[in-house]
Amino acid sequence: MSDGKSTLITGIGELVTNDSEPGAFAAMSDAALVIAGGTVAWTGPSARAPAADAVVDAAGRAVLPGFADSHAHLVFAGERSGEFAARMAGRPYRAGGILVTVEATRAASDAVLRANLRRLVTEMLRQGTTTFECKSGYGLTVPDEARGLALAAEVTPEVTYLGAHVVPPEYTADPAGYVDLVCGPMLDACAPSARWVDVFCEDGAFGADEAAAVLAAGRAAGLSTRVHANQLGPGPGVRVAAEAGAASADHCTFLTDDDVDTLVSAPVVATLLPGAEFGTRQPFPDARRLLDAGATVALATDCNPGSSFTSSMPFCIALAVREMRMTTEEAVWSATAGGARALRRTDIGHLGVGARADLILLDAPSHAYLAYRPGVPQVAAVWQAGRLVAGTTVSNAA
Repeated sequence: MSDGKSTLITGIGELVTNDSEPGAFAAMSDAALVIAGGTVAWTGPSARAPAADAVVDAAGRAVLPGFADSHAHLVFAGERSGEFAARMAGRPYRAGGILVTVEATRAASDAVLRANLRRLVTEMLRQGTTTFECKSGYGLTVPDEARGLALAAEVTPEVTYLGAHVVPPEYTADPAGYVDLVCGPMLDACAPSARWVDVFCEDGAFGADEAAAVLAAGRAAGLSTRVHANQLGPGPGVRVAAEAGAASADHCTFLTDDDVDTLVSAPVVATLLPGAEFGTRQPFPDARRLLDAGATVALATDCNPGSSFTSSMPFCIALAVREMRMTTEEAVWSATAGGARALRRTDIGHLGVGARADLILLDAPSHAYLAYRPGVPQVAAVWQAGRLVAGTTVSNAA
């Protein structure tokens, strides 16, 4: 609710709070939770629940923190289903497919881009994502990158400048000139709409020195850093992320032992994007190796029209459990508290007292159903800052 009244959600079969030691999944059974003023005001056993202005009976269903999707590319036009079908028929994935979307995005009107963006945001919300990051990177000119970020800023505070996605065709003969543009006039136009700067550090995109220059320029403009790292093969991305003080290194599909040590010691959140491996038939990241080494892991969708056209965090949780050897508890923690850490947020990803009241009600008794029943819609209701924004509940006045 947003009118200042309190709401008690009682009869919760499993309440996932993540409100314990760092990195630890935490839950309680037969629980209740009170929302007041847009935040979590109380959690505990249903039998001890205080009075509230309204009551929602969860009827034995599970309540979780809202998902925090820390890696998504939502400002684009067009689609690439033909590319996907060809890839499934055996053509390998290359980063060059990004330029197909760049061409379509440049040609699209603001109205077309805004409508597609809001459609995807609505999809995310209905599937339990209450916080998401949104990157530019499909304009690659000063005006197109600036308008992409302005549109993203309409729907989320977690806006990322990704002018350094790939080198556009007009700069093929002068990649250094494009890096100068990204670090100069493009950054000047984009920084006012952004919180983050990102770079695709990969063969076929940007090398270590170029990536470091982009990140340094972004930091000088007041932006925090994150990196696309080690997606298509071994490379310097994780090292570049650590040296730049990045919040996260995203993808982390091909890691050396030194990379793993760096992620643990820096520390940099390893954000894993299993939707991309599903969509490109690459090997999945070895989450078990990272977790056993003590790294902090986040899960995100990488929603984009080429390599991972999914907006579903439940789908990514199921992939992480099945294909990346994560437990159900680890996967849910990584999709909630892990994503919050990748965004350097302490107000989301958990349901401790004082947390923002972003939460989801599953039509299931346990978080494990997110992987146990893959592909089945299970999010019955979603609250964002204490307001019911998706789904329905049975509510009664107290």
